[in-house]
Amino acid sequence: MANPSESIDLRSDTVTRPSPGMRRAMAEAPVGDDQYGEDPSVNRLQDRLAELLGKEAALFVPSGTMANQIALKLLTRPGDEVLVGEAAHMMLLEAGAGVANAGVQFTPIGQGGLFGADDVRAALKPRGHIVFPATALVALENTHNMGGGRVWPQYDTEAVCTVARDAGVATYLDGARLFNASVASGVSLAELAAPFDLVSVALSKGLGCPVGSVLAGPAETIRQAVTARRRFGGAMRQSGILAAAGLYALDHHLAPLAEDHANARLIAKHLAAIPGVALDLATVETNIIVFHPADGMPDAGTVVARAREAGVLISALGARLLRAVTHRDVSRQDCERATGILAAALGG
Repeated sequence: MANPSESIDLRSDTVTRPSPGMRRAMAEAPVGDDQYGEDPSVNRLQDRLAELLGKEAALFVPSGTMANQIALKLLTRPGDEVLVGEAAHMMLLEAGAGVANAGVQFTPIGQGGLFGADDVRAALKPRGHIVFPATALVALENTHNMGGGRVWPQYDTEAVCTVARDAGVATYLDGARLFNASVASGVSLAELAAPFDLVSVALSKGLGCPVGSVLAGPAETIRQAVTARRRFGGAMRQSGILAAAGLYALDHHLAPLAEDHANARLIAKHLAAIPGVALDLATVETNIIVFHPADGMPDAGTVVARAREAGVLISALGARLLRAVTHRDVSRQDCERATGILAAALGG
């Protein structure tokens, strides 16, 4: 069996390791006690991302899941409804945290992770209804992970947020891969974030940082988020060592995201050409490839095992659902090699 440390690892863009330059920045970072607001590296990162996202303030947190959970806690009340896209991360992939921590229920709308203004209008429920839970929040995921890394069209984002705002419903952007969305669409981070009350971005995915996400929004909301972070156990001390990785990544790791997108399309084109593999190339806009082997082909578990034996790691998301994710630690040559191995694993 191939050693995972020597394999071409396409399981996620979270498997990236800090580059030598990032490690140096972390080692040399000026630090202080962040719970007192005295870590200069954390403060620089928060200020910089608040500016990039066009928001008043920002807060560094350990993970994207914590950012999502803080947003749910601040923007909803127990028993409220949250409208999300199909297979949204905060609904399916956070160990039930939204129910356990915020007491909300999720209603998926639209198709493939995306939805429109009409979908929101049809799903909205007023507060005080005798039967239905009140819709308190509309949450978008850009890019949409389980939708194959799809980028939200900005006109849809703006229309959805307008409908929500007119109904007195809050909006949240799970921007775990918003850097990818910005590079792929050519739309600035600030423009992508502008329609939302609160937005998060992850540093530990495409940007290659070892830890961290940032939540941004109005200054008063971020002050409340500091308390929520403490309650969730996410307050840190000399976390400037981690924040320095984010600052380095913003300077050096944004532009190469386009290479990750090109590598994903390379793999996707080869997979889509295999008879029996269902893969919509139109969804491969960034660095995620989601594909389905047909009945009669090896199931997802078999494909994963065969690929692993040959030195390629991918993820099984269901009995016949697979995902591969390109990132800065896999080269063009790696991806070209991976296409042949995956084709063989699929029997193609």
